[in-house]
Amino acid sequence: MAAKIFIDGEHGTTGLQIRTRLAARRDIELLSIPESERRNEKMREDLLNSADIAILCLPDDASKQAYEMTAANNNVRLLDASTAFRVHPDWAYGFAEMDRAQKEKIRSARYVSNPGCYPTGAIGLIRPLRAAGILPNGYPVTVNAVSGYTGGGKQMIAQMEDQSRPDAITANNFLYGLTLKHKHVPEMKVHGLLDRAPLFSPSVGRFAQGMIVQVPLFLDGLKEGTTIEAIHAALVAHYAGQDIVRVVSLEESAALARVDAEELVGQDTMKLFVFGTAGGAHVNLVALLDNLGKGASGAAVQNMDLMLSA
Repeated sequence: MAAKIFIDGEHGTTGLQIRTRLAARRDIELLSIPESERRNEKMREDLLNSADIAILCLPDDASKQAYEMTAANNNVRLLDASTAFRVHPDWAYGFAEMDRAQKEKIRSARYVSNPGCYPTGAIGLIRPLRAAGILPNGYPVTVNAVSGYTGGGKQMIAQMEDQSRPDAITANNFLYGLTLKHKHVPEMKVHGLLDRAPLFSPSVGRFAQGMIVQVPLFLDGLKEGTTIEAIHAALVAHYAGQDIVRVVSLEESAALARVDAEELVGQDTMKLFVFGTAGGAHVNLVALLDNLGKGASGAAVQNMDLMLSA
């Protein structure tokens, strides 16, 4: 029997992308609420409780409401794309490749929280170095990133694409989160195994999809004797045996003149690079992904498939 999947918030950017990915599949039955009825709370609650897995593509408060609506129904599992539960101890964090045990945690969980796009890149770079003892306690981690404008949802898409709007954005690239209190920082800290919150500076470029996340490091602040080769080896060892996250060789990285934020558009994978010079004082760790692929909708489908394989 086909598993019943309900995308709560299917008419938003992430929800539409998930629906497109699932449209041709015959192993699932998509439950749907018409856009004209999207504010019909009774219909929504009925669909939530009719699903085997409900994928929540909602603001935080609406996700919490969906959780309450289904709390008494042990037959429905939730996969939440909001930030509401990303550091909650009762929710499995949906980044299967970040740790050897994480895939099984996702597979067996009733509640799974889909990661943020920026944190997927940041955690993907930071966690292996923490696990290997290379990145010490107290290191002042900084994360700098640029995303395609679809990460801002329907409103930002309209602001970037329709210059006739009174609130149109004319900038080709802009910084935001200027108070340094971005909502993604807690999950970077918790799932990056950091004891100190990172300094996170996000930006948006005039391209629809794609993302670059950078974590620059001073080698003399890391474990004594750490080299660019040791950092690369730790990443390679951490991601061995899977095909979603690829660690680019030092030779291939050294031959690059630039990194294109849009390279992985339409793909649900991620590339990690270690840039620097042998014997140098610094390295720049870089994650490359599609903000709507491995950074959102693609990751949600990967997590859904793991949950269905239980």
